[in-house]
Amino acid sequence: MNELFVLPLVVRIERATPPQRTDALEAAAMAVLSLLDDPGEWAAELHAWQSTGKIRKVVRRARGAEWRRALALPGRTIEHRTAEVRVHPPVPLDAWPRDLARLQVSGTELADTAEPPPAEPPVLWENPRLGMSAGKAMAQAGHAAQLAWWASDAAERDAWRERGLAVSVRTPSAQDDFDALAAAGLPVVRDAGFTEIEPGSCTFVADAPWLAARVARP
Repeated sequence: MNELFVLPLVVRIERATPPQRTDALEAAAMAVLSLLDDPGEWAAELHAWQSTGKIRKVVRRARGAEWRRALALPGRTIEHRTAEVRVHPPVPLDAWPRDLARLQVSGTELADTAEPPPAEPPVLWENPRLGMSAGKAMAQAGHAAQLAWWASDAAERDAWRERGLAVSVRTPSAQDDFDALAAAGLPVVRDAGFTEIEPGSCTFVADAPWLAARVARP
């Protein structure tokens, strides 16, 4: 039986300057994509994580000296508008580096105080019914980005890479709109139910013209 690995993500949340919620979710998704696209020296860890058939991610928060200690560990930082998110190579579930294990998971609450810019594809749609914390939603956005990456072919990935592996995270104004997206055959994230929400809950849908075109083909 394969050992269970987890992908650590750390979001910087300073008291005086917390990131916008949407920026943090998009940065988390882009951090995951960065590792998938170019694992570099962590290819073995990435393979071990994906080979389990599970893509579990855990988001922790850091500020001040905590953030500086996270920066000293192997990883990669994505800066996206107001947000900074660091992705670390996958680790066994029960063998986190001490400076990451000490970071808090709970309390990752963020808000948008300004309207995000116009969305550009791919768009990762968050289920408006669930009311997830920012930390939980960051992990789920990372899942959605990963499913969209897996569903894209080499040419589509090349084009996405040329745009800096950018994503947009948005929440539909109506639940019916989200439900229609979830039923359209697009990549859908269904949560395992470890925290906050019921197992099997549909948290995110990944939408992009090339994904929608693939679904529409007879």
